[in-house]
Amino acid sequence: MNTDADNPLSKIRNIGIMAHIDAGKTTTTERILFYTGFLHKMGEVHDGNAFTDWMEQERERGITITSATVSCMWRDHQINIIDTPGHVDFTAEVERAIRVLDGAVGVFCAVAGVEPQSETVWHQADRYNVPRIAYVNKMDRIGADYYRVIQMIHDRLTPRACAINIPIGKEDNFDGVIDLITMQAWYFDPLTQGSNVHHMDIPENYRDEAHQARHELLEFIADYDDELMMLVLEGEEVPSELIYRTIRKATVEHGFVPVLCGSSLKNKGLQLLLDAIIDFLPSPLDVGDTHAYRPEDHEAIYLPPDPDAPLVAMAFKVQVDKYVGRLIYIRVYSGTLKKGDSFFNVNNGKRERVARILQMMSNKKHDKDVLHAGDIGAVVGPKFLVTGDTITDGSINVLLNKMHFPDAVISIAIEPKTKADQENLNTALSRLEEEDPTFRVHVDKDSGQTLISGMGELHLEIIVDRIKREFGVHANVGNPQVSYKESITKTTTVDEVFQRDMNGKGNYAHVKIRVSPIAQKDLPEEAKNVFINLTSPEKIPTEYIRPIEEAVFNALSDGPLISSNVERVKIELIDGDYNPVDSNELAFRIATSMAVGRALREAKPVIMEPIMLLTVLAPDDFVGDIISDINAKRGRIEVMRKHNEYQQEVIAEVPLSELFGYSTRIRSLSQGRAIYTLEFKKYEIAPAHVQSEVLRRIRGYAE
Repeated sequence: MNTDADNPLSKIRNIGIMAHIDAGKTTTTERILFYTGFLHKMGEVHDGNAFTDWMEQERERGITITSATVSCMWRDHQINIIDTPGHVDFTAEVERAIRVLDGAVGVFCAVAGVEPQSETVWHQADRYNVPRIAYVNKMDRIGADYYRVIQMIHDRLTPRACAINIPIGKEDNFDGVIDLITMQAWYFDPLTQGSNVHHMDIPENYRDEAHQARHELLEFIADYDDELMMLVLEGEEVPSELIYRTIRKATVEHGFVPVLCGSSLKNKGLQLLLDAIIDFLPSPLDVGDTHAYRPEDHEAIYLPPDPDAPLVAMAFKVQVDKYVGRLIYIRVYSGTLKKGDSFFNVNNGKRERVARILQMMSNKKHDKDVLHAGDIGAVVGPKFLVTGDTITDGSINVLLNKMHFPDAVISIAIEPKTKADQENLNTALSRLEEEDPTFRVHVDKDSGQTLISGMGELHLEIIVDRIKREFGVHANVGNPQVSYKESITKTTTVDEVFQRDMNGKGNYAHVKIRVSPIAQKDLPEEAKNVFINLTSPEKIPTEYIRPIEEAVFNALSDGPLISSNVERVKIELIDGDYNPVDSNELAFRIATSMAVGRALREAKPVIMEPIMLLTVLAPDDFVGDIISDINAKRGRIEVMRKHNEYQQEVIAEVPLSELFGYSTRIRSLSQGRAIYTLEFKKYEIAPAHVQSEVLRRIRGYAE
């Protein structure tokens, strides 16, 4: 691990603040900006004036919708923070933020503990191997229990978490924090909004608890340093510097999660969190070389975080700004990007120029001349750069691993109220589709309606609100509809010959394909279908294989039952024939498309429906009624567990089609005392009566 203190990269921390909705992420970010001197007055989420919640919809609803990027300085270190949304409908914002971050702070409510969306974002961070700190917020609230939250983290997220500070009091009596590394009590002056901190000896009545907690911490991290282990075994005093060094090493290597406590709203504990970000989360140097691969043969390449190396960066977010146009957020992994430079887009083969480089401060902008390895910034100018693209200076041909975005599961029809609104609506939809990788627009070929698809009802509600407000479009909106998919249940082989004269020239192609169902678990990661070529170049020349493969995947986007995407299908090209004079690319595309279409119709096609993971937290008295209701909705109970003394947690898989209007239903079942979250889980084959109903409804529309 490189710890070169003179290297400017060692003084950068790229971090994300992530958690369940209402755990206090935005309030925590606001306090960090205040204590680092970036803000001179703290905004509040409940007052609608938080700095990072800049969209009108965020301020009205008191939730974060779009991830905001801000930079601040603490102890001569630059902290680049991305405040991510907590609502599951905006999971793509979390996904792309985590993809480009080096570390993260998971915020937990001291009362609610580990909530459903906390688990989702935690596992997103697991997928990208992001080192984390846990911060237990809201220690001032009635029912706050620090040790219960740590136990929940152990049970549900990771056994490798341990407290590095403990609270002095709780609820209304939460006065300060005991730092277990330096063994000092920290008190935060309310008259200066917590800016003035007093360090004192640990109160007498907390000394035993503090010594016990410190001993547990030292035992937890002893495996990461032999010197520390010897001191612990011999009962010697362990110096603070050694503890800091060991915790940092263990955290960066994903072996340890430091847990801190505080109350962001009451301005207590934030300076310790800032110190922990600097002391324990990795710099770009600590993360080391970034994994990439060569597009032609997928051979792994490792990119050093070196400003003098060839440029490699990733575009992770597109935002359309009304003043500067397209803003593309990028993370530079290697090399340097200067204002006015041109770059090569490895994904689409286009070369474009950077007109401006901006450092984003939520929705405010500061011009910069250059971005170095390890930096996060936004560029203006490129027209064809989209989320997930890899850019280079052209001297190196590599691709960075792409981000994974879930499929849209819910659709609504939208149409302009007047002819004049049509063009504005098209502009609005194309811009929003550029910004949001989970938002889809398509025209239903049977009804001719424009359908917009997203991750949930709130997601689409926000989209429609933005269309009306930001773009001034008057539109009519239909009721939400489920996005179904198709699959097959039988293996079929089809022989197809295309032979026709067109424009006085012969066209000939012969393909024989086999289609068979394939289980989700047998598919390559993030693949929907598999194509395998089993022919030899003597049968079908190599130059026709790529057009055949493209025609296969195009044909799979138009299923035989309801014209939706077909998934979980293995397509094998098992035989074929060509004519050296009349065969061409177009003929093979047409023959393949006809063959796949016929094969799908013969392979007993079925409709698949989206299954959601429903998590309900409810008082014990109402759990029986809620479970009965879930069973009536074709749901399957997966987990039932005690959440706290008064509440139980019910986790179930339920078809999305049964869950429209569930917020009203759960309120009536629990007298308004239950809360729930919905998250897309998977697609599975719908029961026969559901398939019949979907076919009847869709064919009814078409007629």
